[in-house]
Amino acid sequence: MDPVREWVEQSPYAAALGVAVARASDDAIELVLPYNDVNSNPGQALHGGCAASLIVMGGQAVARTALGTEGAPFHTAGLQVNYLAAAIGEEVVARSRLLRRGREMCFVETHVETRAGKPVAQGSSMVRGRFGAAAVKLPASPGDHGRSDPGAMGPHVGKMPFTSARGLEVQHMTGGTSRIVMPAGENNADLSGGIHEGALLALLDTAGAMASWAETGPGAYKASTPALQAQILAPRVDEDVVAYGRLVQRDGDAFWADVDVVGQSSARVVGRGTVLYRIVT
Repeated sequence: MDPVREWVEQSPYAAALGVAVARASDDAIELVLPYNDVNSNPGQALHGGCAASLIVMGGQAVARTALGTEGAPFHTAGLQVNYLAAAIGEEVVARSRLLRRGREMCFVETHVETRAGKPVAQGSSMVRGRFGAAAVKLPASPGDHGRSDPGAMGPHVGKMPFTSARGLEVQHMTGGTSRIVMPAGENNADLSGGIHEGALLALLDTAGAMASWAETGPGAYKASTPALQAQILAPRVDEDVVAYGRLVQRDGDAFWADVDVVGQSSARVVGRGTVLYRIVT
């Protein structure tokens, strides 16, 4: 099997989602994700982590093709995701294409849409090949306030289909902050055995959203993630991770939350980002 196709389809996380390669070339790839309840929020809406996962998979797949196997290990050093519309109970397609290849970096654009052509998400990623370079020391995390109060919503978050499949545990979710733990289990794994970048992004997205909900508290509101920015700092994460979310700005219905994703044992930051969330109160 082609190594890029193998990485996409046989990574346990991607296989759990049901991602398949529809077609691929030297500078582009098309991924398909059939509808599955386990990838959804209530109401059969595709979880934002799935759309982000397709974008990060497409970016890495194109970069791995462009840089070759000698470029390994790879990591998505920069990512921007814009969520355009919800996919409700339907298959989605992600089309990624190479914008520019550098010596060790590739810039990739990805569009996610339904089979009917409705735009769902758009993303740009910068994927870095380390070409066997030694791992760098990651920054230490200061952690958070240490309180553990999941609030009224926390116990229910981990029971939703997608978050349950990831094994997410909300330890804290009050006062505009969140703390969520995700295990490095098979359902979250890359083909290499470390945590898949898509699973890390799903955790980051969830922690940012929950920090926003931790500000408002539960209610009969409408909510969604319009945008997400992230940086994955390490090409391989071999331990359980914890995400610390912190609301940094609110402007009416718009909420900005910064998130650090940290190795639970090492206390080192492996990823970070900002989630723009919207809660119509």
